[in-house]
Amino acid sequence: MATSQPPLSTERLQLLPAESAWAKAVLDYQLRNREHFAPWEPTPGGMYYSEFFWSMRMRQREEDWREGRGATFLLMRDKEPGRVIGMITISNVVRGVFQACHLGYGLDQEYEGQGLMREALEAVVQFAFSNLRLHRVQANYQPHNVRSAGLLKRLNFQIEGQAKDYLFLNGAWRDHVLTARCNPDYDARPLQG
Repeated sequence: MATSQPPLSTERLQLLPAESAWAKAVLDYQLRNREHFAPWEPTPGGMYYSEFFWSMRMRQREEDWREGRGATFLLMRDKEPGRVIGMITISNVVRGVFQACHLGYGLDQEYEGQGLMREALEAVVQFAFSNLRLHRVQANYQPHNVRSAGLLKRLNFQIEGQAKDYLFLNGAWRDHVLTARCNPDYDARPLQG
């Protein structure tokens, strides 16, 4: 894997790699969306809303990339460079016979309903299939999250089942709908060289 995670771009967005230099911008994004994200996130600890916490978290994400465990992208509109409006994370990359990952995402409430997350996710899923050479991308959502359900359906993710008490979020165990999208062009032959 490349030593530095490459940035991506779409028609309206820049998707930049998570780096500790963006800690303050990510903190601002989290603070702006504190109530908006509460139903979908773990209950934050005391340091969560600090620049120190996000500096450390971004360093962890850089290390995830270097170690081949994942990739995190910070979403910024071309018209507002430096203002984080979303995050997409590829995590839990498993190689061998599985060749899969989990996909997580969040968008600033001010920018919902504009197709920005769909635009960004299309680029990231293509990155997972092409650059990371993954066969399968998995994404899960709580059953009452109609926005995520619709978004994943439009992105051709297929529902594969439900998991009872899947994640501990917002103070309780939450059920999740399990979805996945497989790479139709996946080549299972090993890399040469």
